[in-house]
Amino acid sequence: MSNAKKAKQDEFYTQYVDIQKEVEAYLEFDPDTFRGKFVYCNCDDPFESNFFKYFAANFNKLGLKKLVTTSYDGSPIAGQGTLFPEYNEGNGKRQKPKALAVTLDHVKDENGDGAANIDDVKLFLKRNKAARVALKGDDEHAGGDFRSAECIALLEEADIVVTNPPFSLFREYVAQLVDHGKKFLIIGNVQAITYKEVFPLLKADKLWMGVTIHSGDREFRVPDHYPLDAAGCRVDENGVKYIRVKGVRWYTNLDHGRRHQILPLMTVEDNLRFSKHKEINGKAAYDRYDNYDAIEVPFTDAIPGDYDGVMGVPVTFLDKYNPDQFEILGYEKSYHLQTRKYGAQVQIDKSGKKSNVTKLNDGAAIKVDRPPADQTYYVVDDGYYIQQYKRIFIRRRARSAKGAKK
Repeated sequence: MSNAKKAKQDEFYTQYVDIQKEVEAYLEFDPDTFRGKFVYCNCDDPFESNFFKYFAANFNKLGLKKLVTTSYDGSPIAGQGTLFPEYNEGNGKRQKPKALAVTLDHVKDENGDGAANIDDVKLFLKRNKAARVALKGDDEHAGGDFRSAECIALLEEADIVVTNPPFSLFREYVAQLVDHGKKFLIIGNVQAITYKEVFPLLKADKLWMGVTIHSGDREFRVPDHYPLDAAGCRVDENGVKYIRVKGVRWYTNLDHGRRHQILPLMTVEDNLRFSKHKEINGKAAYDRYDNYDAIEVPFTDAIPGDYDGVMGVPVTFLDKYNPDQFEILGYEKSYHLQTRKYGAQVQIDKSGKKSNVTKLNDGAAIKVDRPPADQTYYVVDDGYYIQQYKRIFIRRRARSAKGAKK
């Protein structure tokens, strides 16, 4: 995903089952989550996108008021289908629209088979040319670009945005949703947690992680011209390419019951005695950072339930984060929380290569007695330090006698 972001290769198409599982998890908490709502999928090719297919097929089940999807001028798979035959009829000179907005405000039995499903959606759209509009874009943005005036106008009308936005534009995309005060359910990489456009929203409980993806990887369809150089990739029997992407997460501000579940935790004493992690088990105490007034907790299930001070935890803690149980204070680049700034530093990598750096100030550091083996470390004033990878600082919420958070 990092390579794709650098190359502006943003065409990763989410699998139907991943969308279905996530959307329907919100219905368990509130069956009316989408009822009467205008859902906008603003990074999706009509009928090529599984987001459109899912919401169109389940329009009545979800009780939607309207569904709009907009495709992007330049998408390598836009228009591959034969959904709109008039663009292929006649003398062949009629130009296909490069970007489309497709609108549904109802789904009913169009073919008389007694059911209302995706086949009826296809038939309705073939019969009703007014349900699709070519997007022209503007002076700054191509047709169908989520930043174009046409798409922003649709965004302003929408209630909930659900899509897989371009990886390379994730920061800008989230900022736009927040600026317009929209509810959303979008997919992105876990590393986006520490983006300056995202982390303050997590900290303020205005954005949180979704329900169904907490670990592992997910498979995405990619265009034919994408190189299959990822660790996990395949080509199906029809020649369609797929790449498995690690660290995928849903980001949302739609509430769901699972984020209010209490995380069961052992005490400090029990963790030091019984933790399954060798980094904790048998130690006299948790390690403390040298440049933050906090303890190092390298695993979410090793968080001590009776510790009232500040703790540094992995970003994956947010998969289990309950805002009623913990508060988020910052992350490793929350410099106002630092208790020490390092001067001249020498970084020594695994191969023994030495470099003069300043990066020890950009993370949570632990002082060690001797240089570690097979690990990058830093030397400052003849002292040895190691840096922990991406930490979020949290604190257990104080609770009143009745158990409510203060």
